[in-house]
Amino acid sequence: MRVEDVVTVIGIGAGGWPDLSGTARSALTGAEVLFGGPRQLDLVPQQVSARRVAWPSPLVPALPGLLEAERGQRICVLASGDPMFHGIGATLSRLIGPDRLRVLPHPSSVSLAAARLGWDLATADVVSLVTAPVAALGRVLSPGRRILVLSAGAHTPEAVAGLLADRGFGSSAMTVLEQLGGPAERVVTGTAGTWVLPPGDPLNVIAVECGDGPPASWVAGLPDDAYAGDGQLTKREVRAVTLAALTPSPGALLWDVGAGSGSIGIEWMRAHPSCRAVAVESSADRAATITANAAALGVPGLRVVHGRAPDALDGLPTPDTIFIGGGLTRDGVLDSCLAALRPGGRLVVNAVTVESEAAVAAGYARLGGELTRLTVQRGSPVGGFTGWRSFMPVTIWSVVPR
Repeated sequence: MRVEDVVTVIGIGAGGWPDLSGTARSALTGAEVLFGGPRQLDLVPQQVSARRVAWPSPLVPALPGLLEAERGQRICVLASGDPMFHGIGATLSRLIGPDRLRVLPHPSSVSLAAARLGWDLATADVVSLVTAPVAALGRVLSPGRRILVLSAGAHTPEAVAGLLADRGFGSSAMTVLEQLGGPAERVVTGTAGTWVLPPGDPLNVIAVECGDGPPASWVAGLPDDAYAGDGQLTKREVRAVTLAALTPSPGALLWDVGAGSGSIGIEWMRAHPSCRAVAVESSADRAATITANAAALGVPGLRVVHGRAPDALDGLPTPDTIFIGGGLTRDGVLDSCLAALRPGGRLVVNAVTVESEAAVAAGYARLGGELTRLTVQRGSPVGGFTGWRSFMPVTIWSVVPR
């Protein structure tokens, strides 16, 4: 491959040119075109003669055209820290392929933060709020946990402090590390519940040491009262068994059809940060509730589609797994879901009515799979005593169509 066909991506920290390796400096000196954000471009001295091109906004849609326009030139791309850690390097690898990419990384901001704090990076959670809303932090909150937050700007520390206080973690210690590795490096500390510091430098990382607060399990079966709604909710015990049948795996996409309060899709996404879900719900009020529940439980990336299956399923990305919690008896719902599944994908259906059980029985006779019937009883007061109150039995059908 010709040198001109390779895009060199160079990580650069707040320390700028003096902190770059000889290899990185040599690549920049030999470049003909230099892409980067204004802040990164300003860190490169004028002795580097490459023509400088600042990234447009939005960046990703413009990338193919920008690179194609400079094809045949020696191209360097500047990135903050490690380009393969929430950076432009990973985007370019997907776009042009790793064979055309040469990456010269710098320590990432979280590596620098861990070094300053003396933290074991392997035991800390890392959450990026560069493109995600602050509600995404809620998924990892737990007493005693250490979290490193990639900030979206100067106002992110204030937003993080507000979320921590709202979620019962106001006693958490916060450290904001600005311009790490540069001459303007600054470290400020405080407590989430009393955070009053004004916005500082937009280039910052936030370290959180969670204080006392309500623990939230990542295991399926959150308490029913964790969800707002009108009662259209898969109960905790049934939810745990249903999620076990769904078998969440990293990166997998779930369709939650007839989502109700959104509990199945939400707990699917809580199983792993890369799990994705689309909740399809015909009620506008319930769709709004799903969005609120997802944000409250730390998975604001849950996509909510307001519409009625099967029509609302058209155009959705191909699912790895589908859960039907409502609408099974509607014409076309089951067949549309089966047709949409990727090869080897799994379908799980919960049925509580005679009519939906009949549809499950017919599907099972045609496709096989596994059937499970659950009856849940909970203890509750009966006068001065305790008795058992039963919920409606639920039939769970799980199948991998052949």
